[in-house]
Amino acid sequence: MIIVFKPKTKDNDLNRVIEKVENLGLKTHISKGEETTIVGLIGDTTKVDARMIEVDEAVEKVMHVSEPYKLANRAFHPEDSIIDVAGVKVGGQHLAVIAGPCSVESKEQVIEIAKAAKAAGANMLRGGAFKPRTSPYAFQGMGSEGLDILVAAKEETGLPIVSELMDARYIDEFNEKVDLIQIGARNMQNFDLLKEVGKRCTKPILLKRGLSATFQEWIMSAEYIMASGNPNVILCERGVRTFESYTRNTLDLQAIPVIKELTHLPIIIDPSHAGGKWWLVEPMAKASLAAGCDGLMIEVHNNPEKALCDGPQSLKPEKFETLMKQLTIIADAVDKKL
Repeated sequence: MIIVFKPKTKDNDLNRVIEKVENLGLKTHISKGEETTIVGLIGDTTKVDARMIEVDEAVEKVMHVSEPYKLANRAFHPEDSIIDVAGVKVGGQHLAVIAGPCSVESKEQVIEIAKAAKAAGANMLRGGAFKPRTSPYAFQGMGSEGLDILVAAKEETGLPIVSELMDARYIDEFNEKVDLIQIGARNMQNFDLLKEVGKRCTKPILLKRGLSATFQEWIMSAEYIMASGNPNVILCERGVRTFESYTRNTLDLQAIPVIKELTHLPIIIDPSHAGGKWWLVEPMAKASLAAGCDGLMIEVHNNPEKALCDGPQSLKPEKFETLMKQLTIIADAVDKKL
């Protein structure tokens, strides 16, 4: 249920109505726009008689929200959310470009790639320190040492760090070292982890879509994080599993307009994991930006042939630089700014 207030409602009128519903045991979520204020009611709304709220002189109308997600719902927050990641804004007209290797392999490797990515125009650095791999025999990442290498790269370049959290045991370390904490596709419905992330993570969260997740399941996972206390969630479409076996996954570009219709959260696209082939990254990145995404996550490696993880889908720095020049033209056309 949401309460829509009349334009330019004064704070004392707003507080009067909020106090009335909170006395019924409900929580409230306030969203203030330039003209209108909306208050979302969270809890057992059967206790609320909408007619008793609507008679208040400050209230425009009371509406029921049928979707199970509330905090992520655009009805609760009509304006696009803009998430600040260590000074880099994501959402609205702001475009995030996250670039870097799939996994941290050495200090020299990451710093070299970070410098090239920044020179090309990227504004965040990605790198996996802890890696979820299908095979137990594959490279699992460098762990905490890898995070320290990312911190060193940030000191060299100033780029905020994006890295994946797999276990709640490492939350304190990620709060200290990482600027945007990623929850990977395989953990999208790890609800205990999502709740801990919501309660304990002080940094924004990048939530990837599960391999076979519906839009509602994906948004509900974001709701877990937000309901637990962290409102700063960015969604990431990275391809879904279909019957097609030629590509690694199938990139769902419909996710961009659908997520923007249903929620106020920013959505970025990962074209590297979607196709799994480096030559698909460029056209899919362009299409994603043209469709209105709020950012891109692109794997860049200085020597993909010898990469310990996902070399076939990584761009070399010179290819990434060329792509960034082309993306700048599209960004101008869709009113996005790097």
